[in-house]
Amino acid sequence: MAQTLRAAVVGFGLGGQVFHAPFLQAVDGIELAAILQRRGNDAAAAYPGVAIVRSMEELLALPHLDLIAISTPPATHFELAQKCLQAGKHVVIDKPFVATSEQAAKLIALARSRNLVLAAFQNRRWDGDFLTLKNVLASGELGRLVSMESRFDRYRPDLRGAIWKERDEPGNGLLLDIGSHLVDQAMALFGIPETVCANVRYEREGTRVDDAFTIHLRYPRLHLCLHATLIAAAPGPRFTLHGTLGSYTKFGLDPQEDALRGGAKLGGPHWGEEPESAWGKLTTMQDGKKQERAVPTLPGDYRPYYENVRDAVLGRAPLAVPAEQGWRILRLLELARQSSQQQQTLSCEPLGATP
Repeated sequence: MAQTLRAAVVGFGLGGQVFHAPFLQAVDGIELAAILQRRGNDAAAAYPGVAIVRSMEELLALPHLDLIAISTPPATHFELAQKCLQAGKHVVIDKPFVATSEQAAKLIALARSRNLVLAAFQNRRWDGDFLTLKNVLASGELGRLVSMESRFDRYRPDLRGAIWKERDEPGNGLLLDIGSHLVDQAMALFGIPETVCANVRYEREGTRVDDAFTIHLRYPRLHLCLHATLIAAAPGPRFTLHGTLGSYTKFGLDPQEDALRGGAKLGGPHWGEEPESAWGKLTTMQDGKKQERAVPTLPGDYRPYYENVRDAVLGRAPLAVPAEQGWRILRLLELARQSSQQQQTLSCEPLGATP
């Protein structure tokens, strides 16, 4: 295989425009060769040197494509990924990976049979706030972690017309959307929990999809609470951690998405940096006195995600977010939905299986 991978993006909505095309174009060793946009000319205007196609048949007929990133409505992920794998292409699938863990298992088996890379797009492992949180935990300044709350609050109380996200279709809803990120971060830090107890809600007037949730995960001597809502005019902290020696609190979201949506150039000066006013706060007790200090947020950068995919395809490194982890995220979210429906705490033992 050539050392430069020829990549394509399927879908040119928010995901394709903000999270895939710019980063594929920016990573050394990857050439953004094609974009599938079924309608409109946004992709052609944004990437004049890239082939624009209108169907999967056109895309898969292009010569020498190595990698395809799928960023379309979740209900379409399985069929599109299946076609790409059957055509011998390596595949990245945006979250939620697919609509069900059963579909994920089928794609994993197909990718294994073809010896192809199949990756779940969990870019928020490279958020600056999450990278900083990992450093705080590694420093030992919190002592033994007792509890952690991870929130993703937004204020979008109105339904968004006929947009696909508001349709009652497989894979839609906040639980699989934002829940995929929060669960992935939790398991990246602490592994598979012992139990899950969840409350999945419909909060906006007239909504047909779940738009809020609270998930409690129990680990040995550790409790995690994952929360998201679209009705939070005053968002809570992104992260709150309490340990035997101190606490850490961080407000605000990683700035990369807003920067790209606002037209900023990827990789420009101070890319991914947060202002000092957005830094988290570490509170500890020393000699019986409370000590507080701001913790500078590390710059976020999603490029390492695709650098790792490139290296995995070329056989240089193991895949950071393999499809098996996408399957495990879906299984936990399915258990969370079941827990909410049954109003019961459920064992997470099924997550220990191999898809």
